[in-house]
Amino acid sequence: MSVVPPTDLEIYLFHEGSLYKSYELFGAHVIKQNDVVGTRFCVWAPHARQVRLVGSFNDWNGTNFNLVKVSNQGVWTIFIPENLEGHLYKYEITTSDGNVVLKADPYAFHSELRPRTASIVYDIKGYQWNDQTWRRKKQRKRIYDQPLFIYELHFGSWKKKENGNFYTYREMADELLPYVMEHGFTHIELLPLVEHPLDRSWGYQGTGYYSATSRYGTPHDLMHFIDRFHQAGIGVIFDWVPGHFCKDEHGLYMFDGAPTYEYDNIQDRENGEWGTANFDLGKPEVRSFLISNALFWMEYFHVDGFRVDAVANMLYWPNREAAQQNPHAVQFLQKLNETVFAHDPGILMIAEDSTEWPLVTAPTYAGGLGFNYKWNMGWMNDILTYMETAPEKRKHVHNKVTFSLLYAYSENFILPFSHDEVVHGKKSLLNKMPGTYEEKFAQLRLLYGYLLTHPGKKLLFMGGEFAQFDEWKDAEQLDWMLFDFEMHQKMNMYVKALLKCYKRCKSLYELDHSPDGFEWIDVHNAEQSIFSFVRRGKKENDLLVVVCNFTSKVYHDYKVGVPLFAKYREIINSDAAKFGGWDNVNAKPVAASKEPFHGKPYHIRMTVPPFGISILRPVKKRGERSVDGKEKVHRHVIGGRAR
Repeated sequence: MSVVPPTDLEIYLFHEGSLYKSYELFGAHVIKQNDVVGTRFCVWAPHARQVRLVGSFNDWNGTNFNLVKVSNQGVWTIFIPENLEGHLYKYEITTSDGNVVLKADPYAFHSELRPRTASIVYDIKGYQWNDQTWRRKKQRKRIYDQPLFIYELHFGSWKKKENGNFYTYREMADELLPYVMEHGFTHIELLPLVEHPLDRSWGYQGTGYYSATSRYGTPHDLMHFIDRFHQAGIGVIFDWVPGHFCKDEHGLYMFDGAPTYEYDNIQDRENGEWGTANFDLGKPEVRSFLISNALFWMEYFHVDGFRVDAVANMLYWPNREAAQQNPHAVQFLQKLNETVFAHDPGILMIAEDSTEWPLVTAPTYAGGLGFNYKWNMGWMNDILTYMETAPEKRKHVHNKVTFSLLYAYSENFILPFSHDEVVHGKKSLLNKMPGTYEEKFAQLRLLYGYLLTHPGKKLLFMGGEFAQFDEWKDAEQLDWMLFDFEMHQKMNMYVKALLKCYKRCKSLYELDHSPDGFEWIDVHNAEQSIFSFVRRGKKENDLLVVVCNFTSKVYHDYKVGVPLFAKYREIINSDAAKFGGWDNVNAKPVAASKEPFHGKPYHIRMTVPPFGISILRPVKKRGERSVDGKEKVHRHVIGGRAR
């Protein structure tokens, strides 16, 4: 058996940390050498004394299947003059102290169905994509001034078959895609789909970073799933975990008997909170592995973005007494973002970071980490704390609502109501709301309306769209039977109406990252817990007036300052009977009066619903004069669209 060695350049770049398509070298590849079709295997095991290949093709006997060491830093390879596609395999590694360990391939493209752990030789190429239109459109758009409302879900528990089995990737496309389209979400975000041994880890403790989990099918099946969403105009974001990995014996942990992918220092290596090992982000070969992994999912699976998990755990050493910064993580994240944006300028790189680290979404040349979005964990914590406060006491925590606007433009933010907030005893969003059954629903509708109208892109975890009453039960499907109950049906109707409003009203997304897009009307009314503000689009008179009432009292003839002399038509009222409310709505447009109020040149008088949000839009008519007195010609605006 002869060897097809890596080139000197490949070896140099890998050990330098810049072989960004290392998956083309490492792993198992069916290739042609000297007119012979065979399978090449390549692995990095720097501390190994010997590496042998075992699998279903040799009865798991590595005799005469020794890999050859082709670099002093531990690159090993072998060529088998046979097409081994579909065969199982592992590496039998003799460690420096003489022990023998069996390891799955870190670069394997496919894996056995758990609880089995072998890698599978798989041809990752060959899928025929049909998403060319989607990819062209994506390159033409600037996501910053486009609507972005993400539906986050866990593949294994969104919905299950009657017998409790999982849907496959292909079957889930048929189930999930019409549902997402019906609601109007722009993207889905999938909890990690890398191969992982334990279902209850949700994919956050992976072993096969290049292997789409076989729980739901093959890699080509997952490509089909993503392709279907792209053809329907919906983006697909992967949750991605480059900070730490699980310690199962067949995986990356102590790969060749010594720290390989993890830090040498046990203090930095061990992640006690999660029972995992931290990637050594300062090791060049690990950087090649991880940055290549991002490009791999982009190239072969056409992934539209990554939500990068636990960034705080990378930026700060997890086991040191003081909050010490990890310079290796900073350099890694900067290089990661530079590389993926060079490959695809339209990619979404979203940091899940709970710290106050500055410039997370600033470009690296300006000293930033280079992400283009960050989850706004501060806003999420503040608003949920506010909502869980008894309504009569909310006036004492008024700043929980106002504080976020002081830093709303310091980063490009996504406002997340994610899986983390509805699990482990935290209760569902609906059940966090205080009060009676009806009041819980009313306050959740208010919360969703505030999510919609606050600057920043949006994310909602599955089940929230129909007000799942129990918290997320990861071993079961969502409580779909709740659709049999009127209030849950009406909540779902409300969420659909919000998304339709969001996508039709440019003022809700065009200036998400500019102070020009938001203006308080009344921020000081703590006594009544009423907030009012303006959202603006790029065009001068493209605006919405938003009024939020966080108490149970209804107000009629309530006075609100407005910026334009016009009639204002209510386009969303969360208290409408059709949404499950008490129907304290403004059925007819309310006309502005020429009297200043709240620092605005005009005001309206309106009904403010209890535990409700009202979104109003000026109705512009022909010949109407704008604020500066110049005559402008407008078409009537009806239902959010000019006709």
